[in-house]
Amino acid sequence: MNSSILAQLSRHTPVIVQGATGRTGSAHLRRMRDYGTNIAGGVSPRAAGTSIEGVPVFADCRAAAAATGSEVSLAMVPPRDVLAAAEDALAAGIRLIVTPAEGVPVHDALRIGRMVRAAGATWVGASTPGLAVPGEMKLGFLPDVSLKPGPLGVMSKSGTLSYETGYRLAQTGLGASIWIGVGGDAVKGVRFPDLLDLFLHDERTRGIVLIGEVGGSEEEDFAEAMQRARSDGKLLKPVYALVAGRGAKEGVNMGHAGALTFGNAGTFASKQARLTAAGARVFATIEELIAACGQDFSQPSSPGRAKRESR
Repeated sequence: MNSSILAQLSRHTPVIVQGATGRTGSAHLRRMRDYGTNIAGGVSPRAAGTSIEGVPVFADCRAAAAATGSEVSLAMVPPRDVLAAAEDALAAGIRLIVTPAEGVPVHDALRIGRMVRAAGATWVGASTPGLAVPGEMKLGFLPDVSLKPGPLGVMSKSGTLSYETGYRLAQTGLGASIWIGVGGDAVKGVRFPDLLDLFLHDERTRGIVLIGEVGGSEEEDFAEAMQRARSDGKLLKPVYALVAGRGAKEGVNMGHAGALTFGNAGTFASKQARLTAAGARVFATIEELIAACGQDFSQPSSPGRAKRESR
């Protein structure tokens, strides 16, 4: 994954919205623009040449990108239209595609992944609430009350848990530097381990909050990425991990397509052990995570204390 585009996001980044004239697309276009996102254009073949909320609408991404200079697209389209939207965006040279739709067919998701890698682009989705640089811009439907600028880089599988975590961080006086919802689908674009270098190199980020859940291997893979980074001599930032679903039963889907546990694979115990061994602090509740972050980052001496805990 080429994370450079994620590191460059700001209020000045021009964004195009595919499916901008649909009921959902138009509603979130307005909310994103009101937050401060630079919505430069919309895409809708049937509404080309018109405008929505004062934003010009184009027939395809190529026309929209040519007119606006945008390299970022949010595709507010139904699950079965995500593949076509991704093809349109990549053909136009889009470098970052965000697809919130849940339930994208697996074979479509596999094709999108191959196309994105071949193009050197970045795909956030499927089943993502979006991403944000709090105080600057947001893509998707993250709630404004949970978006406060701060020192913590947030990555999450669960939208709902991340909203609550962001809100409580804000209430504590903290906030997020970059917030990325990787989504809960089993086949998707950006995964937890892909984001480690982004957060380690981001000067605004002093600590990392990982909001995971039982099922799949992303948390364990992130732990491996932490260990590789330490072996390469990189200075790790403190990691605070919430792993939801401690009481999940084997073989039962707990809400996300990827939230399945089989035997010892993907369990709370497995994730806790691997993350802890890599140097992360693992919590079973939001309250515990918020208390730890507040203790480490709310006081003037927190940077030194946080660095000591990351070793």
